[in-house]
Amino acid sequence: MRPIDELAQLLRPAGRGLFLVSTGRAEQAALAQRLYGAATEEQVERAFRARLERIAEAKVVLLGVPSDVGAGFRRGASLAPAAIRGAMLEADPDWPTEAEAAGVLDLGDVFVVPQLLHDEMLSEAQRRRSQDALYPGVPEAERRLLPVSPLSIEERVLDLVFALNPRTKPFVLGGDHSVAWPVAAALHRARGGRPFAIVQPDAHTDLLEERLGVPYCFATWSHHANELIGRSGRLVQLGIRASRFDRAHWETRCGVRQFWPESYLSRPAEAADEVMAHLRSLQLDGVYLSNDIDGTDAAHAPSTGTPEPNGLDPEWLLALIDRLGREQRLIAADLVEVAPPLGSADEQRRTLALSARYVRASLDAMLRSP
Repeated sequence: MRPIDELAQLLRPAGRGLFLVSTGRAEQAALAQRLYGAATEEQVERAFRARLERIAEAKVVLLGVPSDVGAGFRRGASLAPAAIRGAMLEADPDWPTEAEAAGVLDLGDVFVVPQLLHDEMLSEAQRRRSQDALYPGVPEAERRLLPVSPLSIEERVLDLVFALNPRTKPFVLGGDHSVAWPVAAALHRARGGRPFAIVQPDAHTDLLEERLGVPYCFATWSHHANELIGRSGRLVQLGIRASRFDRAHWETRCGVRQFWPESYLSRPAEAADEVMAHLRSLQLDGVYLSNDIDGTDAAHAPSTGTPEPNGLDPEWLLALIDRLGREQRLIAADLVEVAPPLGSADEQRRTLALSARYVRASLDAMLRSP
């Protein structure tokens, strides 16, 4: 199977990564038609497939992963990729055309079975049943090689994208924070050992080795990523404030670098300079920005699974994203843990509007970076 043909099996048009039969289906179809400038489902499918054929030309690829199976408290992040794209259309109806002209290619969504998370957690019988349901038109020998869980599909998609275009930069729209693990794993393989850092705005450390026996989820991805990139302060966590242990515990035990409220609230300019100075000291070949919306203060982004006070100011973080694009090589980014159904209508609107700003700023920074 050609890589493009495999991607066409693993993905769905933008906004259509959630399997819907009745409720919500009309709204899902309407969003896809707006995103693709199409009038019919057939036109959406043709435009989706045409974009896959242009991966080799893309400076940045956008990928939605509408899964919150790896979340821990309040759910709703599965609806974020569609809602954030919708918010971006509301802010700028011409955004899809402008983005594509700038070199950003929206690949669509990982197709999510909402009861699954990672193929390692499945029995062989369940994996075969899911393969038969997801890929009925694929010859059996090839079907048995295809992943079925959102994190496993995401990782395979990114491997295929890097094989087609080693120079492109992925932006992932989550989903809960577990969707960052496939990005880190695929980057590590694609870069052949060249050192990169992860900058993680987040209220929580996500540094557990496992959670209730589950190796890959919102609370463990940072542990696996930190081990993968070699510790040594290459995981830089901003906005940490909801933890059973203090900063010294995590920095000593895990070899990470953290910024807690006492630094970014009392002296924000100096804290931003310290973040950039630390990154320069690592002599990196790139930075992956993994932006958990709950790293931002809950007053500005309340519609998330675990909103926390005393967080990052949005303008501070937007300025830092700009600096990452200018002063570092920003090789990947994401936005995760936005939960559009949570909170009042005003809270949902404000969270989505800020999410759209974070996405635009991250894409601009990646396009600007070498």
